Amino acid sequence: MIWNLGSINADNFYYLRDLPRPGETLTARDFRQGLGGKGANMSVAAARAGARVMHIGAVGKDGKWAKDRLLEYGVETQHINIVDTVTGHANICVSDDGENSIVISPGANYQVSDKMIGAALAEASPDDILLMQNETLNQHYAATIAKTLGLRVIYAAAPFDVQAVMHLIDHVDLLVLNQGEAEEFEASIGAELETCQVDDIIVTLGAQGCKWVSNKAHTTCSFPAYKVDAIDTTGAGDTFTGYLAAALDRRLTMPNAITLAMQASALMVMRRGTADVIPDLKDIEDYGFDEIP
Repeated sequence: MIWNLGSINADNFYYLRDLPRPGETLTARDFRQGLGGKGANMSVAAARAGARVMHIGAVGKDGKWAKDRLLEYGVETQHINIVDTVTGHANICVSDDGENSIVISPGANYQVSDKMIGAALAEASPDDILLMQNETLNQHYAATIAKTLGLRVIYAAAPFDVQAVMHLIDHVDLLVLNQGEAEEFEASIGAELETCQVDDIIVTLGAQGCKWVSNKAHTTCSFPAYKVDAIDTTGAGDTFTGYLAAALDRRLTMPNAITLAMQASALMVMRRGTADVIPDLKDIEDYGFDEIP
């Protein structure tokens, strides 16, 4: 089972020809609103990849719709708390070439307390997975409990903060970074990822695929990307990580888990939106990729 300490946002999408430059005002061609937040995206992706997922998070009284939608998408929501503040939200600009620019207001996501986390993880079992990102607080507390209970900790270190990563690094079993984050992390520690104490590190490289660094096995493997026509990259990394966690929870090997996650994220960039449009296993099968692991 996957326990996901993660954000829940209302995502506001503004579709533009180009991303705005400093001081520039642009008129959006289209506007849409949907469920998002890195945490919610990863929970939905993991559920659609066949895992049992319990989301640990918070929304305001205005966010009951988000909790209901997560439940509709197969995510268990008993540990999503209703708090006395507004639900988090993100304003997302998407350009014609699929690139995006995002501003986040954390809202209720910053109200997830140690007490809430402890109440949830008290129900966890050894060999479960704790999945985390950086859009909530108290990750170190959660990771400490998880390791005490024998859970595997997967940490997608975004939005990236070097100090947050270094504070957690001793508790992390699998670290997921994008290319820019990996470069910043290497610069901060003054060494390459291959020397890091984390057992497994995955670096997503966008159109160039991804890289898996196994410090336990002392190997590095590269995986080429699937060639697709991207229209919106928003949520692709979250989809990758959610699918990866689900595949590992289902005891797939790391190469097979990465392959499945890359297929899901390839489909994701061909869709507009975030949690509401994350593909499921049948979508991947129907698209005609290689055999699903």
